[in-house]
Amino acid sequence: MNITLTQLEYLLAIDTYRHFAKAADACLVTQPTLSMQLKKLEEELGVDIFDRSKQPIIPTDAGVKIIEQARMVLREAKKIEHLARHFDDTYEGSLTIGIIPTLASYLLPYFLGDFLKKYSKVKLVIEELKTEEIIMKLNKDEIDVGILATPLHETSLVEEPLFYEEIKVYAHYGHPLLKKKQLEHTDILREDMWMLSKGNCFRNQVINICANPIKKDEQLKYETGSIETLKKMVEMEGGFTLLPELAVLELPAKKMNQVVDFKKPKPLREISMVYARSISKKKLMEVLKKQIMASLPEELLNRKRGSVVEWK
Repeated sequence: MNITLTQLEYLLAIDTYRHFAKAADACLVTQPTLSMQLKKLEEELGVDIFDRSKQPIIPTDAGVKIIEQARMVLREAKKIEHLARHFDDTYEGSLTIGIIPTLASYLLPYFLGDFLKKYSKVKLVIEELKTEEIIMKLNKDEIDVGILATPLHETSLVEEPLFYEEIKVYAHYGHPLLKKKQLEHTDILREDMWMLSKGNCFRNQVINICANPIKKDEQLKYETGSIETLKKMVEMEGGFTLLPELAVLELPAKKMNQVVDFKKPKPLREISMVYARSISKKKLMEVLKKQIMASLPEELLNRKRGSVVEWK
């Protein structure tokens, strides 16, 4: 049997795009070349890998298993080059990072500039993605590492916690919640809370903190995926929202009197680096984690697991 790694790469591209022309473009080959190599692979194996009668094309039952194994083979093949690099003194190559939007604009400025200066031969590709997109892309080897809220309970992935950030209330000036020094989680069961749109993991954490559903009879229904937009809505329209700690640390000093903490046990979210168990870029992952940890504010670094309750 003569199966090449190139054929397996083409196979995974077709599975990713479910379209021959798009897969060929991604592989930088012509569509006839890609189609020919797939046909050779199917003839070598004696099965059809894709059902071409469907639009978009889908894998056959046999194809699903073959694609899964092909992904494992390519993942292991990539290890050879990266294992060799692990034992030299150079840091080069590429690292594709998926990061959730509620974290990206607050965490990246802490470490990104210093990392690029220190490791000038490392190319970083950063994508803002929702949690489910990061999980999917990690399992398909389309990104190398995710930075997101955990735990995920995904057996195929490894989670390395980076830090724990508190969740705090940010309210309009003069809001009743600001009269309290610290809040119970039941204090936020109000109709004037601004929340992120469905599908956002931070929204789910907020709902978990509330413990009970908030019933609204709204004149205005507004959904956003941006924490910055939530802050502006609080300022312009009143009410309150919940913010992760890194977003609070960006507030100007004059706005800090609009922030109030929860009583202990305080709600927080765990932020981790997440990657596939057979990651081949462990060396670059290690220096990325080291740079992130070296750049974080002390209040996050000094907080240990167990010092606050995780609300998931």
